[in-house]
Amino acid sequence: MTNPQDIIRLIDGVTNDEVALINKSYLFAEKSHEGQKRHSGEKYFLHVFETAKILAELGMGAVTVSAGLLHDVVEDCGVSLETIEKEFGKEIAFLVDGVTKLGNVKYRGADRHNESLRKLFVAMSEDIRVLMIKLSDRLHNMRTLSYVPKEKQLRIATETLEIYAPIAYRLGIRKLNRELEDLAFPYVYPKEYEDLKNLMKEGQRERHDSLEKFIQSVKKALAKEGLIKVKTDYRVKGLYSLYKKLLQKKDIEKIYDINAVRMIVETTQDCYRALGVVHATWRPLPGRIKDYIAFPKLNGYQGIHTTIFTGDGNIVEVQIKTNEMHTYSEYGVASHISYKKDKVGKDEETIGWIRSLLPKNKNTEGIRTTLNASKDIPSFIQELVTYQENSSEATSFDDHLKNDFFSKRIFAFSPKGDVVDLPIDSTPIDFAYTIHSDIGNHMLGAKVNGKLASLDTKLQNGDIVDIMTRPSAKANQKWIDMCKTSTAKRHIRIELSKRQKTKQ
Repeated sequence: MTNPQDIIRLIDGVTNDEVALINKSYLFAEKSHEGQKRHSGEKYFLHVFETAKILAELGMGAVTVSAGLLHDVVEDCGVSLETIEKEFGKEIAFLVDGVTKLGNVKYRGADRHNESLRKLFVAMSEDIRVLMIKLSDRLHNMRTLSYVPKEKQLRIATETLEIYAPIAYRLGIRKLNRELEDLAFPYVYPKEYEDLKNLMKEGQRERHDSLEKFIQSVKKALAKEGLIKVKTDYRVKGLYSLYKKLLQKKDIEKIYDINAVRMIVETTQDCYRALGVVHATWRPLPGRIKDYIAFPKLNGYQGIHTTIFTGDGNIVEVQIKTNEMHTYSEYGVASHISYKKDKVGKDEETIGWIRSLLPKNKNTEGIRTTLNASKDIPSFIQELVTYQENSSEATSFDDHLKNDFFSKRIFAFSPKGDVVDLPIDSTPIDFAYTIHSDIGNHMLGAKVNGKLASLDTKLQNGDIVDIMTRPSAKANQKWIDMCKTSTAKRHIRIELSKRQKTKQ
């Protein structure tokens, strides 16, 4: 049985108005999806309920959670966007519309499309809450992937591994990233998954007992030095993360962080005191002590890592952090806000790519319900606004983000769902020549989002462009002034030159 209270109790400081909004969204979605079933045989409504629940667990507010409940009613239930706006306001309608548009993005499985597709997701979303809903939607779909027909499982899992998990990682939300990876792994690499799972089963009980015994010894050693307020637990490295590391190391015996004990202490000073206790009691492995507090990782991660011999033949990585550092590592604050806030000069100089995804764009300008929109974004995402990358080792995807690609590029679709990456202010002429010069040379006209459009129409993110051709149609001199890309201009000039030579 589902109950809106299961969602509401997960939201901190929820107001009466917010409770009313969630209850209304819950009932509306339940009625809209009535009679619909999933592959598992369960009511379809359970999916949107679980999506909303994940959003609440991630710290999203009532507006986003409500949009999560409603995210499929337009696409799957025939409810109009106008109805959503009338019942729930412009802001929720905007979020539902964004998720609906992302649902139309087609995954082709070709490596050359993956980076463009990731960029497209970010650029189309316009508001980070749209991405959060889509990621939560995908997480629940992955949790129930076993019920989906086998011919679809590989495509969905591969898409998750190549598109959704990297976006979650890029946002710094490791909790989402890890689960998405581990849920997709057995479908994309079944043999490797089984081999690794079987390998990890060997000695599993012994490792568990050894870790429990080690944790008790750690607590006693820390207590002797007055460190009593310490939370300890351990984690086993995710199978997909372990698989990726094995591809590099080749030998599982050389991977020392398969088992990691986490120690959460109160202050930064306590981190160093705890490290001293650990090293005074257990012998550290040379070269494996990493002080990410004094020297944070490029993504802002902080903590102290050391690898020690436990004395019973095992090697364990110990991670020491404050509660704040641990929260950041899980939820994505990509800079050390506690000191950076005091060092920021002009705001514009420190704004990173995520600022463009916060709800401050033309589509949501002035859109405010009785709720406070900024409250709807959890603090770990709001603080990412101050993050600015400086990594020289950034991936191609990161480089494009660092250069604020979405302020300079637009991403349009072909009718089949392929992504076409163009400069801002591009027209259907640029689109046609980007696909193929023959299509451009014989272009008769264009439809944008199903409607006839003039060839000098400036395309927008997410536009679906259908180029109409005819063998007798020819490139026009006027097109050169209408298009933006050098590729289109070059092909037009070549075609005009060929025709001129033919006349001579």
